[in-house]
Amino acid sequence: MKAVLGLEDGTFVAGNGFGVEGICSGELVFTTQMTGYMEALTDPGYAGQLLMFTYPLIGNYGVDRENFESPRVHARGCVVREIACVPAMQPSVAEFFRENGLLGISGVDTRRLTVKTRTVGTLRASLIVGSDDGEEAVRCARVSPPAGDADLIGSVSCPAPYRIAGAGKRVAVIDLGVKRSILTGLSRSGADIRVFPHTATPGDIMAAEPDALLITNGPGDPGKAADAIRCAREVVGTMPVIGIGMGTQVAALALGAGTYRMKFGHRGANQPVRYRDGSISITTQNHGFAVDGETLPGGCTVSYRNVNDGTVEGFEDKDLAITCVQFHPDMQFIDRVYRGIP
Repeated sequence: MKAVLGLEDGTFVAGNGFGVEGICSGELVFTTQMTGYMEALTDPGYAGQLLMFTYPLIGNYGVDRENFESPRVHARGCVVREIACVPAMQPSVAEFFRENGLLGISGVDTRRLTVKTRTVGTLRASLIVGSDDGEEAVRCARVSPPAGDADLIGSVSCPAPYRIAGAGKRVAVIDLGVKRSILTGLSRSGADIRVFPHTATPGDIMAAEPDALLITNGPGDPGKAADAIRCAREVVGTMPVIGIGMGTQVAALALGAGTYRMKFGHRGANQPVRYRDGSISITTQNHGFAVDGETLPGGCTVSYRNVNDGTVEGFEDKDLAITCVQFHPDMQFIDRVYRGIP
């Protein structure tokens, strides 16, 4: 199929479409990960975005459903240099996209588009599959609403509370678009998990009598998570508060700190962060906003910084029992934080 990707600055590139014919619009963002493409596509944090992979070949091992981060693909479109035609297992990514009504484009110079994004910042884009009308793609990109205007959190949060039973400490979770692996990590540690929608009130959280509150990752502008900010503000000081991804920004806003939109964000599985003791970890990340470390109140200590650009990757307040990391932690980190809950 014909396909074309248009950007709001007037740039457009033609390629080969896969999936189904149609049109989708959103921010064009890039991820630097070499594997885990289905984990990225099913990450609720990519809601409202066209996801571009910098690694040149995507789909070589097919679709691995066991590692989905949610039941469905949340990225509005997929942009790749080359899509594997004969994967190691079936179905192929192209077949999966076709069966699920998704849109993708291959055969484009993703590295040139990545350099553009790093130079000028994240741009709105539109993908048309079934046409090579670049002018129309640019027009659609320009009339698409800014990402900050959309209620992306409401589209990915759970509709009602639910429980993942465990014999250990009770952890209340505000779901802003949680990755399944985070809940899996908590569950393996033995936690009794009570998951709440993003609209949960402080009363809802307190009624569950939790030992700690976890605020999860999610898409878009953290300022849109007004209810979660209110909950965090009310419970801080009464129980430990843990923030992951967007949850870090929400906790910072609840404390009166500020956040800001990054030029092109951090997305990928190879982001280096330095802990305050000097040790460095390679982390998975997906965010376009960051905490302004200069605005954190007294008592808060920046615990992690990004090695590449120095942005805040985590902060703590030991007196208030707040632990926040901007990156997506692995199972060992989740278990260590869980075991630190009094």
